[in-house]
Amino acid sequence: MEAQAFKAEKANFTAWLTELSGGQLDELKSELMQCTSLADCLAIIEERGRKLLACPHCGGEKLYRHGCTYYGLQRYRCRQCTRSFNALTNTPLAFIRLREKWLPFLQCMLGSMTVRAAAEATGIHRNTSFRWRHRFLAMAKEDRPRPLQGIVEADETYLLESQKGSRRLTRPARRRGGKSRRRGINGDHDCILVARDRGGRTCDFVAGRGPVTAEQLSVCLRPVLAPNVLLATDSAAAYRTFAQAAGIEHRALNLRQGIRVRGLIHVQNVNRYHSLFKNWLLRFHGVASRYLPHYLGWIHELQRRPVSKPQQFLRAALFPAVS
Repeated sequence: MEAQAFKAEKANFTAWLTELSGGQLDELKSELMQCTSLADCLAIIEERGRKLLACPHCGGEKLYRHGCTYYGLQRYRCRQCTRSFNALTNTPLAFIRLREKWLPFLQCMLGSMTVRAAAEATGIHRNTSFRWRHRFLAMAKEDRPRPLQGIVEADETYLLESQKGSRRLTRPARRRGGKSRRRGINGDHDCILVARDRGGRTCDFVAGRGPVTAEQLSVCLRPVLAPNVLLATDSAAAYRTFAQAAGIEHRALNLRQGIRVRGLIHVQNVNRYHSLFKNWLLRFHGVASRYLPHYLGWIHELQRRPVSKPQQFLRAALFPAVS
């Protein structure tokens, strides 16, 4: 009897579908996709909630479920401070609504779409699109494999400092980006340091302004390098000083004399990464210096082979691989 009833219901549903117009069918498909997207999104968020080891308010480790779900997310309570929270509390993704559109928006980010194009594709306002972009990237920017091992290439590249979008400039305005006030690399340039081993694992940093220094290298590189690495760089004195102080084996190439490869020693992988990043940035017509770490995190996720679906991008944001 149940099988017959199911067949009858299926026949009625099929007949109802045939009566729908093309526009109604598209609307139905859109609603079904949003329901699936919301379920997938909530499942990934709750996966983070189940892995919570400490209270985001006080760091207490005695946690328990507190009541039923609220806006689709399970709430928890800490026995030490008695405060309640969910899997997104004290994260950049807290209080962001329209979760059924998170995964479609992340699909746009996987396609490197601009703010306006992503807003139009997902049906949100352009200001919301901009805010979501940097909320997601604020967490994904920490998704880096550590430590780097074997032969590690390190080199820096520079971008002209930008205060795009700022209402209070600290210098005279430059028309469409403009040029530096002085020749060569100086305090008008942001220093982007990239370290990459032969396994493709990459760490990047916005080291500061102007030419890189040994102190900046120590702050950035020492935490991400294994003790037995071989550091391959150009002939800049800062790398030699850093390697000596850190007790790291170091090989330098004099690129000015045309020496680009010496056996297995070269920096071509990291220079290729520099070129890839700069060419990719062109589509955004300039980015503010304060958001550079976010864009470095974005291109890093795009270059990782496993991150090819929005669900994987969301996992990278919620579960950064910092160790």
